[in-house]
Amino acid sequence: MSAVIHLQALGLTEYEARAYTALLALGRAVPARVARQAGIPRPKIYETLERLEGRGLAARVGQNPLEYAPLSAREYLARARRSFDDRLGALDRDLSRLAPDPAPEAVYHLYGNAAITSMCEDLTLNARASLVMAGRADLLSRLERLTPRGVKIVQTTLTGLPSVAAAGQNAFLLSRDGEAAVIAHFIEEGEPGEAHGVHTHNPVIVHLIEGYVHLAAQNNAVPGAAAAPEPRSQQLAED
Repeated sequence: MSAVIHLQALGLTEYEARAYTALLALGRAVPARVARQAGIPRPKIYETLERLEGRGLAARVGQNPLEYAPLSAREYLARARRSFDDRLGALDRDLSRLAPDPAPEAVYHLYGNAAITSMCEDLTLNARASLVMAGRADLLSRLERLTPRGVKIVQTTLTGLPSVAAAGQNAFLLSRDGEAAVIAHFIEEGEPGEAHGVHTHNPVIVHLIEGYVHLAAQNNAVPGAAAAPEPRSQQLAED
């Protein structure tokens, strides 16, 4: 059950998560019935329900017989969200004291498909105004789905211009809000080597990437210029 997995990620034990979801389904029940519903051994159900009570997720609603009822899942989620936000804020402050933000001219190397894709996804999810990207159609499509509402997307293929990758490699370019960028080289199937790239906030590199992608988009938009898909520039509509 996915709810059990998510509750465990928030700090509940497996038995606590299973007992809580069982209580939500039952509404109110004696421990034995909760144990059957949740698939928890009878000897463990009492201590599990007591821990849920201590977490503010369940309450005793009767003594003869002893029954438990779940407390609001919405309230629990609100508490968990506040706690998580507080922890993130504290972590941000602690990390800021340990090290300053990277210098704009810094360039960080990325190795492997997973690292490159993860960085592209992070930049996309944090976009505020614009994304400019070009390269592999499958990655373009994935990033488009992750793009926040209201963010303008310019995307195209890298055709009809001098290559920015060596033979056997496929380039991918991404710029976010004119502030951060990724230049990646994916390895074609059957070719030796590992995907590699760089991530940077260097304004000169970011500007060059955006200019190159816009030039590729204009080139692909010219009627009869190769058989490449048309570039896409769109404003995701607000509700």
